[in-house]
Amino acid sequence: MDFDVIIIGSGMSGGWAAKEFCEKGFKTLVIERGKDVKHIKDYPTAWKNPWDFEYKGYLPKETTNKNPVVSRCYAFNEATEHFFVKDNEHPYKQVKPFDWIRGYQVGGKSLMWARQVQRWSKNEFKSSSRDKYAIPWPIGYDDLSNWYSRVESFIGVAGNKDGLEEAPDGEFLKPWEMNAVEKYIQKRIKENFNDRTPVISRTAHLTEMKDQFIKQGRTQCQARTLCERGCPLGGYYSSTSSTLPWAEKTGNLTLLTDSIVEKIIYDEKLGKAKGVRIINRLTKKVQIITASCIFVNAATINSNLVLLNSTSNRFPNGLGNDNGLLGRYISFHNYRGKVNAKFNGFKNSYYSGRRPASIMMPTFRNRNSQDMDFKGGYMVFYTASRDNWWRETNQWEGAQYGNEFINNISKPGPWSIYMMMQGENIPIYSNHVTLGKEKDNYGIPIIEISVDYTKNDELMIKDFLNEGKKMLQAAGCKDITPYDTKQAPGLDIHEVGGARMGDDPDKSILNKWNQMHLCPNVFVADGACMTTSGTKNPSLTFMAITARAATYAAEQLKNKKI
Repeated sequence: MDFDVIIIGSGMSGGWAAKEFCEKGFKTLVIERGKDVKHIKDYPTAWKNPWDFEYKGYLPKETTNKNPVVSRCYAFNEATEHFFVKDNEHPYKQVKPFDWIRGYQVGGKSLMWARQVQRWSKNEFKSSSRDKYAIPWPIGYDDLSNWYSRVESFIGVAGNKDGLEEAPDGEFLKPWEMNAVEKYIQKRIKENFNDRTPVISRTAHLTEMKDQFIKQGRTQCQARTLCERGCPLGGYYSSTSSTLPWAEKTGNLTLLTDSIVEKIIYDEKLGKAKGVRIINRLTKKVQIITASCIFVNAATINSNLVLLNSTSNRFPNGLGNDNGLLGRYISFHNYRGKVNAKFNGFKNSYYSGRRPASIMMPTFRNRNSQDMDFKGGYMVFYTASRDNWWRETNQWEGAQYGNEFINNISKPGPWSIYMMMQGENIPIYSNHVTLGKEKDNYGIPIIEISVDYTKNDELMIKDFLNEGKKMLQAAGCKDITPYDTKQAPGLDIHEVGGARMGDDPDKSILNKWNQMHLCPNVFVADGACMTTSGTKNPSLTFMAITARAATYAAEQLKNKKI
């Protein structure tokens, strides 16, 4: 064998798989389809000022017109576009509208993510089987609790121990602070709604330094919120600044970039996978690399693509796909509900820095039983901020530039409130991805995405818009405007499923260890493994699941069971 372990993908979860295997002494290959990105060296816009950009941070019409999908992402701009996959670089077919946001480089989307990390609650693992909208999870909170702690302690998570059942506490650094208006809204919501508790969100940022972070070569977050450019300080977690360099120090890591995994090769005689077939992105040279164990961490849709394309005489419909469920039950997070408002008080209060955190409120719907006309729950996030007086009061026209302008533009304007939902999307059979007949430039079938909202999503949006308005009214806000963005799925960038975990091989692709039921030396440990989407941001759970699965696989390798 060329390697003990092959890991497909170098992002959020792939970095964790590399760390775990390399620490345990296994010769590990990480394959990345995109370019190499070296921490610090390859963040070309990290230190630029707004005036250093030709378009002052915005994108020219030519770019947005050529990239209608990725241009809808909030983080895609002149300072970050080099980390995003452009629309023509890896085409896909939208059977139903779906905005697929990707990052093909070492570090993947861990360079561009929103860095919000919450543990799933016991309820989130149980509610889907309790309320009968998905198969039972084969694991629960207690199976992941220690792994959550392992990940949090290594990556650094700022947060407060709030004692909430629906948002379990973790291993936290000092929390970010709410501003005066956010605290006031929190107080009013708690006074008027006894089932709702807003708290400061948990973020993967170093708000204080510990030996673990110093050893990683990272330093404290400066609250610049220029994170999507790549952070030279290592102030937030990315696999590029943290897990991959850590794995490299062991001497057991090999990183192969610009290499697209076409398929996993199944050995009929051995009854397991023996390696991968890759295509060089630049030269199109084909290569086969072998290993005893393969971890698929290419991000949900690409992981499904690799598995579906891994056909053989034994598996004509994709690796481990005897039940025909591979690529099925894709779900995501429902972001369509938003509320804007104004707040007239606290005119003498302000805040410092650009805190990379918001206020989060764990779901208050369907927590212990289904009590609504929809299934699943939704989190709520809100922030309060002040733009400058001149912009907020629309005084730009006819402005006299000079001292008066400078004085006015430095005045803080009124408080603006922004509130949004993060709703659980119920996995259904018809929400799926499959391989099309058309092929890309490398001869690999183009993925077709057929994912849509359901009536359940619409009912959840309606409830949030009503409750969001009521909460902000109770807080004394004015000009409250609830609205439905009608955006397509995908912009949440939280798609999960397709190779879901479960105890029953007839209804799932993976077992409780993320191991394929029918190909025991292949593990899928990114979003594709998820049985449901839950209400929380998924990245912390991806990392915890990967660390757990890699530790199990390492034992299996050591004992020659795979």
